[in-house]
Amino acid sequence: MNYFEIDRVIEDLPKSIAAPSATTWFKISGQMRPSTKEYRDKVIEFINNFKSTLFESCPKNDNSLEFIEYAKNEFAKAIREVNSGNNKEVEKRYKYFTEYN
Repeated sequence: MNYFEIDRVIEDLPKSIAAPSATTWFKISGQMRPSTKEYRDKVIEFINNFKSTLFESCPKNDNSLEFIEYAKNEFAKAIREVNSGNNKEVEKRYKYFTEYN
């Protein structure tokens, strides 16, 4: 089955939802200079929150088992990219937040 739509969601998730949510979380918690690791961990936390919501929302049938397995692998790739510092958008947002706010 083709999961083009979820591929795009997972690809954009760190940039469009997780990093801005992490930045907001740090702002409202009063932490204006988190370490790179703290920031990446918070981004990953928001990715995992979305992943949990997505999987809980899936219909319970044979197609969902295939989809969940596929999506788990894609989420793992996205998380590895963030954790290793290879997601340029997350790194850019971290730098902007910590250096210019």
